[in-house]
Amino acid sequence: MSIGVKIFSGRASQHLAEQIATSYGVSLGDVKVMEFSDGEFQPSFEETVRGQDVFIVQSTMPPSDNLFELLLMVDAAKRASARKIIAVIPYFGFARQDRKDKPRVAIGAKLVANMLMAAGVDRLMTMDLHADQIQGFFEVPVDHLFASTIFFPEMEKLNNGNLIMAAPDAGGAKRANSYAKKLDTGLAICHKQRKKANEVAEMTVIGDVAGKDVILIDDMCDTAGTLTKAADLFIEKGAKSVRAFCTHAVLSGPAYERIENSKLTELIVTDTIPLSQKSDKIRVLSVADLFSDVIRRMVNNQSISSHFIIS
Repeated sequence: MSIGVKIFSGRASQHLAEQIATSYGVSLGDVKVMEFSDGEFQPSFEETVRGQDVFIVQSTMPPSDNLFELLLMVDAAKRASARKIIAVIPYFGFARQDRKDKPRVAIGAKLVANMLMAAGVDRLMTMDLHADQIQGFFEVPVDHLFASTIFFPEMEKLNNGNLIMAAPDAGGAKRANSYAKKLDTGLAICHKQRKKANEVAEMTVIGDVAGKDVILIDDMCDTAGTLTKAADLFIEKGAKSVRAFCTHAVLSGPAYERIENSKLTELIVTDTIPLSQKSDKIRVLSVADLFSDVIRRMVNNQSISSHFIIS
């Protein structure tokens, strides 16, 4: 156990934070959140953090209260004289707003970065950002981890010589290609057209999946529309089975229903976001040991590059 390290959690990531703290070898720090009758809330550290390296674990998925709670905790730690404040954000919300893709819209990811730095973070630790360039929005170091550390051993178990890696859209082709090279498999890509956000209008397959066991790769699964359409389309094209590996289980709206009714054999996700309901088709792999090891290496000024199996 390292002296001078304390791990705390926001309410959105309590279970994961407990696992990270246990894996690291410390007890999760004591935080209380006072709620006012109008919905306002005030987190407070119930133990000293003076001179400590403070790690605050909180994924920032909606509602935006999760982000604001993290900001308040960072500010509280700064005002309580913490030596360093590291925001551990397993799922970085608003990451899809990484650029102006049409006139008169905000760049939400940059705004979140500005708020975190204004609050007082000294470092950020996160996993599978929707867009890699978000790291450049920060003027503090960013440890950008990849779920490939956890996913790759699982894929190796499935590799019977009949696998083919697949991307659900052109944007995920680079990630899927990295896995394909590492596993020495073929590659297929789904080309999709959207009429509006979260709604796929048309989809076609590039590549031969007939007789293959397909593994779909993506950084997140939101409404599961793209993923399930792709899985059904692969089966139509002659695939034997389709599994999907997605880091962040956003799973909003009709996602669970779509997954249950799809041709997906299995959806493998991490626990960066807690599941709101259970499904026989969804399997969760924990990122707790990965984050605790990176925290340990960071505290001891050791390299973390060995974790980057596929980046």
